[in-house]
Amino acid sequence: MSTPFDFDRIINREATASLKYDARQAVFGRADVIPLWVADMDFSAPPAVTNALTERATHTIYGYTSYPDSLYDALISWLKRRHGWNVKREWIVMCPGVVPSLHAAVMAFAKLGEAVIVQPPVYFPFFSAVTNTGRKLIENPLRFENNHYSIDFDHLEQCATNARMLLLCSPHNPVGRVWRKEELNQLLQIAEKHDLTIFSDEIHADLIYPDDKHHMLATISGHANNIVTAVAPSKTFNIPGLNLSALIIPDTTQRAAINKAFDTLHVSAANPFSLVAFEAAYSEGEVWLDELLVYLKQTRDFVADYLIARLPKISLIAPQGTYLLWLDCRALGMNDAELNRFFVHEAGVGLSPGILFGEAGSGFMRMNIGAPRQVITNALNNITKALATNHTCLHTKK
Repeated sequence: MSTPFDFDRIINREATASLKYDARQAVFGRADVIPLWVADMDFSAPPAVTNALTERATHTIYGYTSYPDSLYDALISWLKRRHGWNVKREWIVMCPGVVPSLHAAVMAFAKLGEAVIVQPPVYFPFFSAVTNTGRKLIENPLRFENNHYSIDFDHLEQCATNARMLLLCSPHNPVGRVWRKEELNQLLQIAEKHDLTIFSDEIHADLIYPDDKHHMLATISGHANNIVTAVAPSKTFNIPGLNLSALIIPDTTQRAAINKAFDTLHVSAANPFSLVAFEAAYSEGEVWLDELLVYLKQTRDFVADYLIARLPKISLIAPQGTYLLWLDCRALGMNDAELNRFFVHEAGVGLSPGILFGEAGSGFMRMNIGAPRQVITNALNNITKALATNHTCLHTKK
């Protein structure tokens, strides 16, 4: 398929203060691994974003900023077009990234010592947002059956009786689930019954594969006042380093509480470049995104076929959304330390160890496929060669 965007182009990111590349020595103990770990992509951002940043840079004064109406309009229009959600201007709270928002929300909606539910394996700041703020962590692990993850609703009901909040990851990072409408309805029923506030992290909502559909939680709830929704252009348009996101909070009291939490932290989301990139992405990045989704699907399917043909001891939990692949490596017969050592020091591939996402991630690895397909191919070939010479793996019983 022809495309005006060259996702196969390999761009040298070294010596750009890139966490993904320039921190490899510190993270992996060697600087030459193929980095498929932290969740940013190796693709150029949409041209409209680069153009907007370039134009803003030519002004030469980079002072304090405020949020223009056009920025809100761009987000409101995007959510209406892509997700059918009619968001009001006053519901939007601009934030310095989703991780600070997680911490602020826990501080705002759960008191010291109150319990917050997370659903591992899950993005690891979900844990620290609870434990670092003096709240009680309750885990409601996802069920894993027949190579498929689902919510354990019976256990969630038990957890909810003693909890104040639920941190929902939708689509789910790292397992790639796009929750069905009936699953979300069941979750909402439990939350309403037990008066849970839900923080719904939906920053991967625009990265959905063709056979699935994302449902914004607030759009299917008759009581959206207990839902705080996090959205951002960061993952969608590959601009996470600009650190600007938004919370959608319909309830006036909850908005006041989250603003108070941010005021306590003395953090600001605004800077001249994040503003123009945010607006340009949502206003003019749609065609780029549609082409990106085609490319990512082809890469996902390529990896799935490769594993079946050449790496049958590694099973892909096929994602319905995100550019993150959850790999079941338990058949290799290694513990988590051995698994990480194998990928880094024998295969030369830097992945995210599954154990980072909670005990339920033990034996798994997360692979970021947001890179030119040749890079992904090289990584898979490295793993294949390493396994061929690793006698421990070759002779381990399944």
